[in-house]
Amino acid sequence: MKFIFITIPITAIVLSQFIFKPIISIIRGRFSVKDMFSYGGMPSSHSALVSSLSTTIGIIRGFDSPEFAISLFFALIVIIDAVGLRGFMSKQGIAINKLIKDLPDELEYKYEVMNERIAHTISQAIIGVLVGILIPVVILFYLI
Repeated sequence: MKFIFITIPITAIVLSQFIFKPIISIIRGRFSVKDMFSYGGMPSSHSALVSSLSTTIGIIRGFDSPEFAISLFFALIVIIDAVGLRGFMSKQGIAINKLIKDLPDELEYKYEVMNERIAHTISQAIIGVLVGILIPVVILFYLI
């Protein structure tokens, strides 16, 4: 039981990133192995990771425990940043890439194209949270 706080969140991020994301990409007809190792996409594996940690702590230590409160606020910061802060970074990447394309050809090649898909949408974060809640509930149901 000692490593449950590590193994459940790792399970959540691995399932989100390497199972659910590729399946959803295949369904949408846009599968790429590269996408499995990039930011963004459905579901948010960051949201799944932190929400699975909070859920695991809540179930085992109690939803009124200090550990749960700490993990909940940590999860909120990560999820808000995945949507909000990285959303601004995506917009900056789009703007910078447009500026690079507007450069003369002899200068354009000197600049690296920025990643434009960094952020998560709110729905990607919500689905990530739901995955992060479901995984520990299912695993702990069978262990406890």
